[in-house]
Amino acid sequence: MPEKLIDITQPLFECKVFPGDPAPRYTRVLQIPQDVCNLTEMALCVHNGTHIDAPRHFIPDGAGVGSLPLDPFYGACTVADLSGGIVPILERCAERLLFRGDTEITAEIAAAIAGAHIKLIGVESQSVGPVGAPMEVHKILLGAGVILLEGLVLSHVKPGEYILSALPLNLGADCDGSPVRAVLIEG
Repeated sequence: MPEKLIDITQPLFECKVFPGDPAPRYTRVLQIPQDVCNLTEMALCVHNGTHIDAPRHFIPDGAGVGSLPLDPFYGACTVADLSGGIVPILERCAERLLFRGDTEITAEIAAAIAGAHIKLIGVESQSVGPVGAPMEVHKILLGAGVILLEGLVLSHVKPGEYILSALPLNLGADCDGSPVRAVLIEG
């Protein structure tokens, strides 16, 4: 069976934006036919659209994007619905775990994930934690070395096993997050 690539990334300039974050924007600097080429300048928050959170996002001396190993961002991945509880999922899932639907990770769920074999979790919302109080969940997961992938589009993806590719831009050792192009590989 040939491999199938499934894009699970929000279009950046049409993306959901976490309350209080600046929205991404772009300006055409050059444009054909009056210029020799098309050239676009953009401004964005590293947490716009589909993005990863590095530990530095909530942990002052945590690792930044440029110092993270690449292993968590590529490899075996399970897509699941959290409706049946976290324990059965953790018993059978891959090291990368993506949750479909409107999933809010509680501190209890975060602690279970942090104590498991998980390298990366992903959600469709712009934050893994509650919108009004995201810090506790982020600190539990990032403090345990679990990378966070937020702003996914999974409504067209069936629960199951895939390969995930969601590599961040190398924005340096101090940067707290990065946009990604997230893709699932099926087959």
